[in-house]
Amino acid sequence: MSSKNIAIIGSGLIGRSWAMLFASAGYNVSVYDNDPNQLTSAKEVIMIQLQDLEQRNLLRGKLNVEAQYSLISWTDNLKDCVRNATYIQECTPEDLELKKAIFFELDKLVDNKTVLASSTSCIPASSFSSELQHRSQVIVAHPTNPPFYCPLTEIVPAPYTDQWVKDVTMDLMKEIGQSPILLKKELVGFALNRIQYALLAECWRLIEDDAISVADLDKVMTEGLGMRYAFMGPLQTCHLNAEGILNYCERYGPGINRIVSSFGPPPEMSGATAERISAELSALVPSEQLKERRRWRDDRLAELAKLKQNLGE
Repeated sequence: MSSKNIAIIGSGLIGRSWAMLFASAGYNVSVYDNDPNQLTSAKEVIMIQLQDLEQRNLLRGKLNVEAQYSLISWTDNLKDCVRNATYIQECTPEDLELKKAIFFELDKLVDNKTVLASSTSCIPASSFSSELQHRSQVIVAHPTNPPFYCPLTEIVPAPYTDQWVKDVTMDLMKEIGQSPILLKKELVGFALNRIQYALLAECWRLIEDDAISVADLDKVMTEGLGMRYAFMGPLQTCHLNAEGILNYCERYGPGINRIVSSFGPPPEMSGATAERISAELSALVPSEQLKERRRWRDDRLAELAKLKQNLGE
């Protein structure tokens, strides 16, 4: 990118992560939030997280913690935040009307060379940008949480997004160390969450049918599928589990069709099953231990990230 100025809209978890990622590549990052208390908290948390990454040898880029931190500035003035920025990353809550309002304001502040990216995890860009003057500059750049350890970023253009916007966004994600994928068309939920929700729906049905415990169901992933999926996806797994994917389809396709046909309608994620799952999960991880367990999760994701980095492709 010709300019080294990035604007982040929202200082929550995802906004903080983006700020660190862009700063790691030497970009000047301005973070906006209309809540001064949120900004104060973000300043403190980012320094702690950068130091933590350094201790784990996972700090990205060639700059040290202090140099990266110095590239991040903070403001509660939206106009000041986006001034001179050629790339804006919106990180507000998953609320369609809120996104419409934010992008309406951004539309009045930018020129025709600014990329307007959203971190939305499910909402197609066309649903909040179709009436904007700069709608062709809008695109989704949806990170996986937590972005430092799970670098996948979904790039999802609207039907009217310009090609240069796609190119700039893909190149920028690669530059800051993310692993971007480009969806060829808009879909509600994009790719990651459509796959995640399909998996979650079947997990829910298995619990609802009292076929398995919550702990054992999670073990299906941690000790089974997840072991393989950490290094290769489900399609390559099938490819290797037979003499190629066509042989896999020939051998297992009819059985897969029969089983999938038995799944039934999507489950309601509420009621008695939700209460039952909550009770079992709370026994495993009580609410007062959630913060500690998240730290446990991040420790393991950090080690897995280092392993994958060392092993390469």
